Amino acid sequence: MNQQAFEFLSSRADFRAIARWVEPRATVLDLGCGDGSLLSLLAEELEVQGYGIEINDAGVLAATKNGVNVIQQNLEDGLRLFEDGSFDFAILSQTLQTIHQTAAILRETVRVGKECIVSFPNFGYWSHRLAVVQGRMPVSKSLPYQWHNTPNVRVLTIKDFEALAPEVGIEILDRVVLHGGQTVRWGVNWRGSLAVYRVKKI
Repeated sequence: MNQQAFEFLSSRADFRAIARWVEPRATVLDLGCGDGSLLSLLAEELEVQGYGIEINDAGVLAATKNGVNVIQQNLEDGLRLFEDGSFDFAILSQTLQTIHQTAAILRETVRVGKECIVSFPNFGYWSHRLAVVQGRMPVSKSLPYQWHNTPNVRVLTIKDFEALAPEVGIEILDRVVLHGGQTVRWGVNWRGSLAVYRVKKI
């Protein structure tokens, strides 16, 4: 692994979990791909064939510079460009909490991906709860923005996602809950700051 790939893995704990679930030479759609770091890593390490979708101009430019095939599109408009099961894996990596049409995007994600991976910061993490009790919106490594400039428009916990999944036709296949890059195995809804799920359409 070269230094750039190592830095990708180190900077985002969910990347490690995602990379373990993606199969070599798979086709991958990264929804909200940002600068393309995840797809670049998966292409190098697993020889995946990937496409990213990103709305932000700077993200699109950065992804292109990283050698990622990127389509500039607003996820809120859906994924009509793609047929059912177009990709082996569709990924929502810390994108879900930034979307208004949450249920619709989840349905679209499991429609276009034979399997899907979803990660998000857990607003139920104990220090986030404490910040709210103290009268402030939480700011942490997994939620690094102030309330007035955050891209996050949804507040969800691990239990919230697991309750929503069957309502939108999603079967949960596996789950990893993390904090500080380490796996959390008990008390996950208050001890884990980041959740990663492998799912598919029911």
